[in-house]
Amino acid sequence: MANTSNQNSSEAVALWTAAQMPSQKGRSVVITGTGGLGFENALQIVRGGGEVIIAGRNPQKGADAVAKIRAEVSSANVVFEQVDLASLQSVTDFGARLRRQRESLDLLINNAAVMTPPKRLKTSDGFELQFGANYLGHFALTAALLPLLRKGSEARVISLSSIAARNGAINFGDLQSEQSYAPMRAYSQSKLACLMFAFELQRRSDAGGWGLTSIAAHPGISRTNLLHNAPGRWSLAGMARTFLWFLFQPASQGALPTLFAATSPEAKPGAYYGPNQMGEIRGYPALSKIPSQAKDSIACDHLWQVSEQLIKDAPKRKHC
Repeated sequence: MANTSNQNSSEAVALWTAAQMPSQKGRSVVITGTGGLGFENALQIVRGGGEVIIAGRNPQKGADAVAKIRAEVSSANVVFEQVDLASLQSVTDFGARLRRQRESLDLLINNAAVMTPPKRLKTSDGFELQFGANYLGHFALTAALLPLLRKGSEARVISLSSIAARNGAINFGDLQSEQSYAPMRAYSQSKLACLMFAFELQRRSDAGGWGLTSIAAHPGISRTNLLHNAPGRWSLAGMARTFLWFLFQPASQGALPTLFAATSPEAKPGAYYGPNQMGEIRGYPALSKIPSQAKDSIACDHLWQVSEQLIKDAPKRKHC
């Protein structure tokens, strides 16, 4: 069963760094997101000998990421594939392409995210953008790649949550923020949903004999462009990122909990990892504190069922 009991962030994995990552030779990996944490994950796994597919919306950013990695690792086995997590059709098409191209997949890192657009935006399917792209898109992506993952070697799915999930709540009565939209509240909900999904995926894998290990991770507060790209450079959050940069750890450090969850033999199925210092803002990988709603297996199961129904009903919603 998923390890969703109280976890103590002081249980740090002794100063684990990417240098301790085991060889990734022979492992095939899909990582969503072309910059920031996704780029750092891809770079380190390629350095470890893994085959990496960087999946993202923007082909130019994807090509740039591949070029940068190849410039650092001459033998890099890395390619870009286009997928828009804000479009269920794009996710379906991506999954179908990969199922035609390959027999198996060993690791999926659900990393990409949209953060706090000031106005309520919608995906192409009519979902609130943060809930739709950060959570539902990855929910659908995992389902699309599940046949390949089930054939993988010691396959893992890593879902990126956030320190913001602590203050999150799943509002089943207004999942799409149609009644009221607050940027950070919607972001926190989406990242709590990602965490609950990780735990429920582990439970369902255990019950169904899928052979998957599902683990959640968060990067603390890291120096990426997420705060510049979404709320904007001159928003309060964007200016904090610009002028209080010293409070943010480098993306390479923020990526460590994800890399630990993705590669370490010590990573526990159904666990949640984040930085171990300053209230999980920065540091080295350790077990993270789990928000109370994410410990509720009934709520996690309900979210899963609601998500399946939302995806099933998406074509009707799209034309509303």
